[in-house]
Parts: sequence; C-alpha cells; structure tokens
Amino acid sequence: MPGYRKLGRPTAHRKAMLRNLVTDLLRDGRISTTDCRAKEARREAEKMITLAKRGDLHARRQVLAYVYDEDVVSKLFDEIAPKYADRNGGYTRILKLGPRRGDNAEVVFLELV
Repeated sequence: MPGYRKLGRPTAHRKAMLRNLVTDLLRDGRISTTDCRAKEARREAEKMITLAKRGDLHARRQVLAYVYDEDVVSKLFDEIAPKYADRNGGYTRILKLGPRRGDNAEVVFLELV
C-alpha cells in the first residue's frame, strides 16, 4: 500500500495534475475539485507553504522546481507565507459541495485558511 493515492492515472500525469492543482490553489486561494484530488493536493500545498516560511534561497529554488509559475512563487514568498508565520501547519481547508452531476463524485472546495 503506497503512502499516496494513485488517482487512476500514470505517474507522470498524476504528478503534473497535482502540480497544476497546487499552482492554481496558490494563485487563486481557492479551487474546486474532487475530494481525493483535494486531499492529495493539500499535502503538497502545505509542503510548499512550509518551505516558503523558511524564506531562504534554497527553499525558493525547491518551490520553483515544483510550482509552474514564477509569479505564483513570488506571491507565495511575499504574501502567503508571512500570513502563516505563527501557524504550525493546517494552512488549507476542504469544504464539501456535494456530488457531481455526471458521475456522482464528491466535489469540494480546497482553499487557503
């Protein structure tokens, strides 16, 4: 049993999808997705915010290696991370919206607290 959800996708597709979800979450502050995807994206987003709280060059380069957009990385280090400076984890919340019409998948909002 792996320590992550496979989400029914090949490894490269899954990693790219999670990187896109995290980038969009940090850019917009809130995204709508399925429950399983949100729980996996939350893990990665919390890691990125924790790195950004360190604030050094090495942490910035580690985040740049994961997040696609350089403007989002600047926003993360300049605006988002200082907001959570005194908080030990728990930077995101999941709000359930109900089942999706087409396939009955549980849809949620993943947002920054």
